Amino acid sequence: MSLKTRKTVAKRFVVKRSKKGIKLIKRTDGQDHFNSRETGNTRRNKRSDREMSKEFKKTILRSIPNF
Repeated sequence: MSLKTRKTVAKRFVVKRSKKGIKLIKRTDGQDHFNSRETGNTRRNKRSDREMSKEFKKTILRSIPNF
């Protein structure tokens, strides 16, 4: 029996392989609207992606069996 991919997890994370190992990349939270009321530092930080910690890697990769 094959494992099913959890589509909500697959849409939120990007799996990148490199020589150092596997990286999980995720967009920063809260980027939908009302960004004009944020401070400049907050808006600038929202532009960059975040790498997930290694504690989350095991859980997330279990939800995405075929990446």
